[in-house]
Amino acid sequence: MPFVVTALVGFSSAALLLANAIEPMMKAAVLHEHGGPEVLKYEDTLRPEPKDDEVLVKVMAAGVNPVDTYIRQGMRSKTASSDRAMIIGYDIAGVAEKVGAQVKSYKGGDAVYAYLPISRGGGYAEFAIAKEGEMSLKPKNIDFEKAAAVPLAATTAWQALIESAKVEKGQTVLIHGGSGGVGSFAIQIAKARGAKVIATASTGNQDLLKQLGVDQPIDYTTTKFQDVVKDVDVVLNCVRADTLVPSYGVVKKNGIIVSITDEPDAAECSKRGIQCSRLMAHPDSKVLEELTKLIEGNKITPIVSQTFPLAEVVKAQQQIETRHTRGKIVLKVASDQK
Repeated sequence: MPFVVTALVGFSSAALLLANAIEPMMKAAVLHEHGGPEVLKYEDTLRPEPKDDEVLVKVMAAGVNPVDTYIRQGMRSKTASSDRAMIIGYDIAGVAEKVGAQVKSYKGGDAVYAYLPISRGGGYAEFAIAKEGEMSLKPKNIDFEKAAAVPLAATTAWQALIESAKVEKGQTVLIHGGSGGVGSFAIQIAKARGAKVIATASTGNQDLLKQLGVDQPIDYTTTKFQDVVKDVDVVLNCVRADTLVPSYGVVKKNGIIVSITDEPDAAECSKRGIQCSRLMAHPDSKVLEELTKLIEGNKITPIVSQTFPLAEVVKAQQQIETRHTRGKIVLKVASDQK
């Protein structure tokens, strides 16, 4: 009997090895449970297979965003458990490896970037799935690392300023958190639109605000913005909720506040005759195409402050959790970037 058990165990192990040899594998930062940065494990996992309407992307680089930490901590509905591993990450730049039969806009070898939906993710890996409505050809004048910094944050900034607030030439826009991922893109989008831009950031990031072309940079550690700002057309709030309260008084009547963090006070906005909304961004290939035009036209430059190898994803998560990241953090996934 011991021999039979041993033989069966040996057969089972051999079958597993054979299955792994047949099924293509990849390295990824895998989440088996919710928790701190340390729950992300750099390990081997099955490579995804694209459906007819999907593209398998060989990921060269992946962006790191605050929302990644919320998913990792279990603050969203999607769950992770020992029997259902997750791969988070919603910004990717890479090369189309395999293209589904129904995909018309891309072919194998295309350099692309994509904003993956929160419901699927998969960016922290050597290969990820993207659909046509989530991706675009990568801007030709930036590398994969800079491209990976763009999709989620820049799409959020675009949807807030262009689609929600409808910023126009000659308007004045106040951006809270101008040195962060969304804020740094928002400044450049607003400037490209012909708006005057006021932005807040800490003392150490005043130089970045000036570099990005901010007309009135404000150091929030030494100056209350409400003391030096009035009659703006649009406020974009990229930071904490307590910035919203004094913002109501600096917006002109019929002006707009868009928050990507907390919900504005609807009653207060109504009383003051201003429009207020909270934006939940979503993937949109058309937005990426517009961003590509601005990047290739040198109107937008992605700000990447730190890069980490995918194997050091825990360090990247620890940094993004400080909520004081300058521009974007990017994971270098492939070593053969060209």
